[in-house]
Amino acid sequence: MNFQQLRIIRETVRHDFNLTEVANHLFTSQSGVSKHIKDLEDELGVDLYIRKGKRLIGLTEPGKEMQQIVERMLLDAKNLKNLADQYSQQDTGKLTIVTTHTQARYVLPEVIKKFKQHYPKVHLKLHQASPDEISQMLLNGEADIGVATEAIGGINELVSFPYYRWQHAVLVPKAHPLTQIETIQLDNIAAYPIVTYHEGFTGRATIDKAFADVGIFPDIAMSALDADVIKSYVELDMGVGIVAAMAFDAKRDTGLALIDSSHLFGENQTKLAVRKGHYLRTFGYDFIALCIPELDKADIESKLAL
Repeated sequence: MNFQQLRIIRETVRHDFNLTEVANHLFTSQSGVSKHIKDLEDELGVDLYIRKGKRLIGLTEPGKEMQQIVERMLLDAKNLKNLADQYSQQDTGKLTIVTTHTQARYVLPEVIKKFKQHYPKVHLKLHQASPDEISQMLLNGEADIGVATEAIGGINELVSFPYYRWQHAVLVPKAHPLTQIETIQLDNIAAYPIVTYHEGFTGRATIDKAFADVGIFPDIAMSALDADVIKSYVELDMGVGIVAAMAFDAKRDTGLALIDSSHLFGENQTKLAVRKGHYLRTFGYDFIALCIPELDKADIESKLAL
């Protein structure tokens, strides 16, 4: 048994048992992948895969148990490397953060600025992704810390920590009729086309629930991944915008008016997440502390322990 065989076990599941994709991912040949699988099965004396002809279509029961063990072994192998780096290169290395556009654009810049002041030699990689992609990158070991509002809170393999709460706000072009209403209601907003986030992004479920709870089904004329795009189309008077309140900047968004809608939409909770069992370097804990100063390192470590 060797690490290449373990990687193949992991990647066959991740690539839906497509050995061509597995081979490409591991920079080897399909025949080499097949041989590694056969050698491992011969060594263990059990079939790990369900086969249909020459194709792999799933894991056997022993294969499913093996896959869980393999994930832990490869995670611990990576942890050993991180542990060695922790003591040999204390202030250098790489920290990978994966988050949504909203967090990257409006929330994390000041945190990242402070982090880089403390750790100028650490390469901070910032990935922008959908909530589901964020979860998958954490589970696959491709990122150290995830920041999102959706998806990351209900996965057993991830530990999540409350970061901050926020609400949506309504944006319209200046002089829009809605600006003349003292306290707007959902039916006032629904009288116009709406421009807001895609489903599954930046608290969209909270928006949909607010309307559904009062039996209103608004015309979502356009949806986008990020607030900057939404604001551009609202400025063109293509609809009423509903965005995260933090996305409005009075100095920059001079063509728009912010309407108080805190009474209309529920709160959203953004969280930080780390995979259980993942070894965080000291600068990883410090990044979390910059986001959530009251969070104790010992508490984080205890929750990350498998």
